Amino acid sequence: MKRISVLLIIVMMVSLLPVSKPEIYAEMDDAYLFDFGSEGSPVAEGYEQVSNSMLYEEARGYGLDKTVDQRDRGKPDDVRRDFIIGEDYTFTLDIPNGEYFVRIIAGDEIAFNRSSFIINGQDHGNITSDGGEFAELTTNVTITDEKLTINIGENGRINGLEIVPMTAIDTLAIDAITYSPDSTVSLSWEPNSAASYYTIYRKPKDADTYEKIDETTDTSFTDTSVEIGYSYTYAVTSVHQSGIESEKSNEVTAKIVNDEVAPPQAPTGISVEDLELEKVALSWDPEENANQYYIYRASYDPDDYPEGAVTFERIGSTTKTSFTDESVLTYNHYYYQVRAVNDGGISEASEVVESPITEVLKRQMEQLDRALVAVESDDGVYVGWKMLGTDPKDVKFHLFRDGKKVNKKPIENSTNFFDENGTADSTYQVRVIKGSGSKLTKKAKVWSKNYLSVALDKPEGGTTPDGVEYTYSANDASVGDLDGDGEYEIVLKWDPSNSKDNSQSGYTGNVYLDAYELDGTKLWRLDLGKNIRAGAHYTQFLVYDFDGNGKSEVVLKTGDGTIDGQGNVIGDQEADYRNSSGFVLEGPEYLTVFEGATGKALSTVDYTPPRGNLNDWGDNYGNRADRFLAGVAYLDGERPSIIMARGYYTRAVLAAYNWRDGELSLEWVFDSDDEGNEEYAGQGNHQLAVADVDQDKKDEIIYGASVIDDDGTGLYSTGWGHGDALHVSDLDPNHPGLEIFQPHESTQIPIGYGIRDAATGEKLFGVDLRSDVGRGLAADIDPRYDGAEFWASTSWDGSAGNGLHAANGELISQEKPRSINHAVWWDGDLGRELLDHTFDPDNDPHGVGRIDKWDYEKEELVNLLTPEGTRTNNWTKGNPSLQADIFGDWREEVIWPSSDSEELRIYTTTDLTDEKIYTLMHDPVYRLSVAWQNVAYNQPPHTGFFLGYNMKEAQRPDIVTGDKLFGRDKE
Repeated sequence: MKRISVLLIIVMMVSLLPVSKPEIYAEMDDAYLFDFGSEGSPVAEGYEQVSNSMLYEEARGYGLDKTVDQRDRGKPDDVRRDFIIGEDYTFTLDIPNGEYFVRIIAGDEIAFNRSSFIINGQDHGNITSDGGEFAELTTNVTITDEKLTINIGENGRINGLEIVPMTAIDTLAIDAITYSPDSTVSLSWEPNSAASYYTIYRKPKDADTYEKIDETTDTSFTDTSVEIGYSYTYAVTSVHQSGIESEKSNEVTAKIVNDEVAPPQAPTGISVEDLELEKVALSWDPEENANQYYIYRASYDPDDYPEGAVTFERIGSTTKTSFTDESVLTYNHYYYQVRAVNDGGISEASEVVESPITEVLKRQMEQLDRALVAVESDDGVYVGWKMLGTDPKDVKFHLFRDGKKVNKKPIENSTNFFDENGTADSTYQVRVIKGSGSKLTKKAKVWSKNYLSVALDKPEGGTTPDGVEYTYSANDASVGDLDGDGEYEIVLKWDPSNSKDNSQSGYTGNVYLDAYELDGTKLWRLDLGKNIRAGAHYTQFLVYDFDGNGKSEVVLKTGDGTIDGQGNVIGDQEADYRNSSGFVLEGPEYLTVFEGATGKALSTVDYTPPRGNLNDWGDNYGNRADRFLAGVAYLDGERPSIIMARGYYTRAVLAAYNWRDGELSLEWVFDSDDEGNEEYAGQGNHQLAVADVDQDKKDEIIYGASVIDDDGTGLYSTGWGHGDALHVSDLDPNHPGLEIFQPHESTQIPIGYGIRDAATGEKLFGVDLRSDVGRGLAADIDPRYDGAEFWASTSWDGSAGNGLHAANGELISQEKPRSINHAVWWDGDLGRELLDHTFDPDNDPHGVGRIDKWDYEKEELVNLLTPEGTRTNNWTKGNPSLQADIFGDWREEVIWPSSDSEELRIYTTTDLTDEKIYTLMHDPVYRLSVAWQNVAYNQPPHTGFFLGYNMKEAQRPDIVTGDKLFGRDKE
């Protein structure tokens, strides 16, 4: 039970002579509480005032070394509403020698704060907080000269100071341990005269962190929640009635095992007796010396990973020789062990038994053609085509040139071929043996270059209301089968030259979205109108088949005056909600579903998450409120849903929609402002990712340092804060499940960049840099190490721990690639190449793309492709318009605009590979990565399985396409 809040303390005593003590403190131990602000500001009850002009006087015993400034914001409470602020000033307090606990409160209701503190010569660094937040510095201080001196640095704020004589308890002891049937541990300690009550903490053996289990006013405690066979470590703290808590006591460990009793043998005969979708019933043979059994479950086959990598979680106990697990959905295999228990401890584990799958969830996916591509070279013609995710493993192919078979025997170990006799005038087809879909592909002509040119209809520029001229350039793109022919079309966003970051004022030109066939035919254009501001964080568009009719829709945020692809206006065409700074901070907001083939607006609803009160997002000019993200997620495991999100620096809100049978319905909303979700605030990135992280066949939304579950509840939040890059995949094949690699911006968290378990948020490895780490990349670039390698955009000077890491965190080298934007599967091996750009910000806001390979022996980049005549997008980000597996086999294509934005160029590899992998666009994680790739700070797509050197064979995905979509014929 919570005893007392600092804000609600009744009164306390300041024991400095000659200041008299209030009578109510007469029976209390000494505490020193100070409220800093102006002379006229209210003073919190029980605190002494320190005004901005109160200089130190020996008679008083405390004060400043000089007069400084002050502020009073009027809220949220008397301690925090006001503060003093200045440059390099000192507060001094005369205080008896001894051990003290010190808490400094510093913050500002409306502004960012970063204040540094040196206490009695020890530098405690900065504490930082955004507007409306109040950071705390807590530490223990030993006084030996009867003075406490706090030096406050440049632009330093201090709102409150609390000093309590508190020493840690060092007398904690175990008095008794009892065993079955009711196990207990009895603790005791000597009293602490400054304590109002005591808090008891416990952690299991080998755990890193303590859990609070209770609190008491006594100096003894009996833990009745322990179990036979386990060890527990305890510590206690003293809590002053102000709510200030001491450091933890000495540790004591209790082992709940009677050494005089022999432990039982491992159970035998474990088997699955009954199986349904929501339950697995187990049984086993009785063990003679057991009085109960513990049951354990894992989600991964331990035989697939190194010994000890798979964790078996205890899920229950029983005195019987049977157990029914009712906390599963058997869309997956589960793995069970049982251990026998008596007073002597826990037995070894039984053999592992696997539960079968009762029902397979299949995802609605695009029915693609083979995307046959042929490219001329000096020695012949390179030809590539797709293996589909619906193909059996033993699918084979024949290649025909001009109607005649080229290969002597079926092509069965790859999906590409080099035809030495091919010419620029040749025409190719592929015949499919034992595969899915059409048995014969469409004919493909030979490209004369290693790219396909798609002509664009570049919009005319314009002039803003304040007289600034602007032009347009091709920006981010996405792909989808808009007309249902099995071939991708391109949806392209046009970026005006005056597009803005949310933090920048100024008018922008209108945003346009175009749709193009691969032959350059323009299908339609959307004009988002004057009420949608242009910039990387405003327009997040999704291209996906949301209703399963075989044709992709286009979904995005719209406003009054948006014009669809048929010339129809959404809302009020005359409305203009731009303010004098060019921001759009009022007026209606909409979410619209557009027909992919025509651009026609099919449905428009009010946009959720709504803008609401701007200040609820952290500022009053839209910088935080207008940070949008979007994605596609299979929340039910079968059909895709629309994810729209708003905010990530502070408040974060996500909304899930379904597009079914011509209706747009809101399914759920997650809001970090809702009770219980507070820890999810401030954890978002400039992008999101989507994957089934917990192996329930339903997708979660990886929202930066947190994850939202498929049902719209929080799965976990790490608390590591905002970042600019995010990579989700099976990065470490030796660790079960998916992993997340992310750099972080906050200097106050215990990880600058690192890798975590995607399902639990557990930190697997991290580098503590205490600095703003802007970017990071994860890709398998070195075959000598298992899994992907990762590195971050910290200094390139070889700082310790700041280089290239293996997936398990091992530091491979202080040298790391000077390429950190994207990674791409391009050449013939399974490793990934690096996709970046050459960039001179002083001469051009755009760079020139490049694909490089990391020479791991020489530790240098080797250039494979520089697409002359093209340019990259989004300034320093160096993004292509899109990278995705569009043509040919499983490897990726890269789309860059020409330098004049008159065309898009789709570059493809011409390197042969003998790797036979189904198209990445039929891997759910990869396909959804392509769907969200254009969102804010673009990131490269990743697969849901490990794709890299020495990989296991990729398993065929559980998908359905075409006329098998939920029993409906494709329209």
